[in-house]
Amino acid sequence: MSKDTTTAAQSVGDALENLSTESRKFAPSAEFAANAVVTASAYAEAAADRPAFWGKQASELLTWSKPFTKTLDWTNPPFATWFEDGEINAAYNALDRHVEAGNGDRVAIYFEGEPGDTRSYTYAQLTEEVKKAANAFEALGLAKGDRVAVYLPMIPEAVITLLACARIGAIHSVVFGGFSAEALRSRIDDAQAKLVVTADGTFRRGKPSSLKPAVDEALSVPGHSVENVVVVKRNGEDVNWVQGRDNWWDDTVGTASTEHTAVGHAAEHPLFILYTSGTTGKPKGILHTTGGYLTQGAYTHKAVFDLKPETDVYWCTADVGWVTGHSYVTYAPLINGATQIIYEGTPDSPHQGRFWEIVEKYKVSILYTAPTAIRTFMKWGEDIPAKYDLSSIRVLGSVGEPINPEAWMWYRRVIGSNKAPIVDTWWQTETGAIMIAPLPGVTETKPGSAQSPMPGIAVDVVDELGVPVPDGHGGYLVIREPWPSMLRGIWGDNERYKDTYWSRFDGMYFAGDGAKKDEDGDVWLLGRVDDVMNVSGHRLSTTEIESALVSHPSVAEAAVVGAADETTGQAVVAFVILRDSAVEDADIVTTLRNHVGHEIGPIAKPKTILVVPELPKTRSGKIMRRLLKDIAEGREAGDSSTLADNTVMNQIAASLKA
Repeated sequence: MSKDTTTAAQSVGDALENLSTESRKFAPSAEFAANAVVTASAYAEAAADRPAFWGKQASELLTWSKPFTKTLDWTNPPFATWFEDGEINAAYNALDRHVEAGNGDRVAIYFEGEPGDTRSYTYAQLTEEVKKAANAFEALGLAKGDRVAVYLPMIPEAVITLLACARIGAIHSVVFGGFSAEALRSRIDDAQAKLVVTADGTFRRGKPSSLKPAVDEALSVPGHSVENVVVVKRNGEDVNWVQGRDNWWDDTVGTASTEHTAVGHAAEHPLFILYTSGTTGKPKGILHTTGGYLTQGAYTHKAVFDLKPETDVYWCTADVGWVTGHSYVTYAPLINGATQIIYEGTPDSPHQGRFWEIVEKYKVSILYTAPTAIRTFMKWGEDIPAKYDLSSIRVLGSVGEPINPEAWMWYRRVIGSNKAPIVDTWWQTETGAIMIAPLPGVTETKPGSAQSPMPGIAVDVVDELGVPVPDGHGGYLVIREPWPSMLRGIWGDNERYKDTYWSRFDGMYFAGDGAKKDEDGDVWLLGRVDDVMNVSGHRLSTTEIESALVSHPSVAEAAVVGAADETTGQAVVAFVILRDSAVEDADIVTTLRNHVGHEIGPIAKPKTILVVPELPKTRSGKIMRRLLKDIAEGREAGDSSTLADNTVMNQIAASLKA
């Protein structure tokens, strides 16, 4: 760790010492608690014997083709194995067994395309489609252990492809459809992918958007490992065609047999590689295996969302290109026999009520989305969701980054009618599944706090020496004990795995995030440790300042970065989006600076506040603060290929020149 990074990281311990205590608390209703899927006893059971707790979940939630006799092997840390002598097939667990149990007619997926086209798949139908895809891929020469690059929009074929790979033991590597050809090529090369599955394109805010040209460009340089490309026809755009390499989905999968027997794979057989987004250096392929990943995914999905698969309609709005779309779209919901929504488009196309229209149409009862989306809805105004019947919603989830208390309260009041519990979840690509979250039938929730580790998870907040901090103090978020869905390494680079995640603190996984324990011992996430600024020796959290800005009634969304400053070392620079309903203020910048000073203290007042029309975000909803830092420090913004909307940086630049 560099000196600069160490300085920033050490500041986490003090970052939120001034945070005003959140006094609002919301206990589950008596009716909700009485019918909850998971009760408070789970914590005591897991604490008594953590491996035995997870062994019980693995046995009860999954069907094993060969039962395991060994739960956890932690004799070679930081490399763990879970259920290693067992054998299991992920696709069989997600599909076939539900059909065999008589639930084949239950809807597995309702698909809503951006243009308004729809499809639905029962468990029986989805099972047939996955069997056909498995047969088609094998006919193209794909075998167990081969890698498959998946570059698809949010359409059913994405889920079908992933499950078909899992069925035959191939290892999928999904590359988000917004990534560039160069990013795609680097991931293909790192994994040595044999097959690419893509589409001609997709739809984006009412317009066709291409995908296959990026694949063609990625494969234009000789020496790649790809033998075949399978192309889904989605938006009908003309595409270049390479004879002998390119295959239409309908001509391969569409004509394949529906007979395919799922065989068990070792619990530690690799299930997928998912590359964490980065702009420099070699791609970092996070490796997940099968048995432990499926166990924790299925348990957390059931427990955190109080899932009742016979009656619930579940919608996770994440794209399959991110880990949330792996764990809580592709695998856990189907393993648990849920009915879920898959939506191709954006929240504002063809209109700003699109999400709520879908909730009303399908009677969505569980909604899982990102704080950035929630703050965007706040900006648009509550009159939009008020036009729709949202009474079916009974659980609301948040994922992707810390949610500020005012957005949490808006979500509860406007979308949840002050009744639906909110489960604010913390986890990472690396953790594979939810690690910290309230249980909706158990926990008295607090706006803005992820609160408690899941049963069976050993999370702590420590100081720079690795010593646990007392309640009321901040530090580094660490994981003390192995967990079933933990990454098994970085693809092809075990040393990098150890150096990246296990070198900061002896025997502990360091997540890279700062956190604070409040006076009750509940966890509040502060964001990445490098999102802590040192201003004239004072340590300030960007999350804290962003929350203060958004608490002002004129602000819909805010992003804060630390910019190099000759006088103070770093200066606070804020980018804000004003609400549509904001009262015009001739000196809004002064108003907001004073508001931050009042909420936190004079030292936290931003040196500069820039009013912008949008913020740069990935499609998963994460704000790309490094691009804002470029602007704040007077540089041309760096690579924006991972943004959901590449025009945002131009919009920001234009607004700042106005």
